[in-house]
Amino acid sequence: MESDSLALWLLLAVPVAFAFGWLGSRLDLRQGRRDLRDTPRAYFKGLNLLLNEQHDKAIDVFIEAVQQDPDTSDLHFALGNLFRRRGEYERAVRVHQHLLARADLPRAERERAQHALAEDFMKAGLFDRAEEAYRALSGTPFETEARLALLALYERSRQWHEAVETARRLEQSAFGSFASRIAHYWCELALEADARAQPSEAEAALEQARRAAPQAARPLAQAGERAAARGDHRAALAAWTELLALDPGAFSLVANAFVDSALATGERAAAQQQLAEASRRAPSLALVDALGRLDTDPTATRLRLLEHLRRQPGLSVAIAVLQSRRDPSPDADERAALEALHRAAAPMRRFRCAACGFEANQHFWQCPACLGWDTFPTRRLEET
Repeated sequence: MESDSLALWLLLAVPVAFAFGWLGSRLDLRQGRRDLRDTPRAYFKGLNLLLNEQHDKAIDVFIEAVQQDPDTSDLHFALGNLFRRRGEYERAVRVHQHLLARADLPRAERERAQHALAEDFMKAGLFDRAEEAYRALSGTPFETEARLALLALYERSRQWHEAVETARRLEQSAFGSFASRIAHYWCELALEADARAQPSEAEAALEQARRAAPQAARPLAQAGERAAARGDHRAALAAWTELLALDPGAFSLVANAFVDSALATGERAAAQQQLAEASRRAPSLALVDALGRLDTDPTATRLRLLEHLRRQPGLSVAIAVLQSRRDPSPDADERAALEALHRAAAPMRRFRCAACGFEANQHFWQCPACLGWDTFPTRRLEET
């Protein structure tokens, strides 16, 4: 009897469970349709205009959508980002400040709005307000992005002490190594100290640069330049000799200054031997030119130029070979040919940034165009 009753309940439970499942699915479907209806049509119209690169019309549509549904934060973000892309930073700031003023805004959306506001200030060039806005993102998911933005801001405004501290914090957060950039910051501080006639402070900054990045070339190059400028040519030779062993490519940037200091101290032979060895290991036109200034034998200088021309053909070395011939008085035709070669070689004597392609007649540790560090090769275009 009990088994018959249990079977009857089971038979009744199956259709009831099916009915509840069917009813639940219908409710979910209706809810989805209701959500779709509740989404403003202007939102989809604006997205379509964006996809078609019609930004002005998209802005008008999003403004209308925000007016119809002022509580939708996504519409505000879309509108604010559009204003920023169009360069209308004041309007972008107002949109994001309006979001932050809402008491009902969820924490995640508030942090997102704070990050967007900081980007508005940064793009508008309001660096003080951008710094304050980025600092407010400490402890949020945007903290690392904010620190990277602050680092770029400090570099642009040449606040090198703040840049050092920010880079160190980024290293502590396991974001990567900033040792080379920190060394550059200390080198910049050394330059500023020298400009203020504070040599002890400049010396301390260069020591900090060496400790931050022992393998960096710039601190040694700059230390030699400082020593030569104050007339301490032996100290300059010591710094540049260390640079020569560490980075022969970077040494080519100071090769001529190295020769000046060697001649000033009467160490011509030792310097010539050092440069000859370096030229065998890493030949460059700068080293060949520097050796030519030290070598008193014109025949040896010409042979060295010919050897370099065979190893690394280029217009500049070809000109040097022609100018090293025994007859120092070329005729009119030869002078015209040399002048043409000089004009043809001039564009190839530049340095080119590997990041943005900016070209300059001198080497920069930081590209003036893209502000990248160490993006300028130590060799000119004709040698790359």
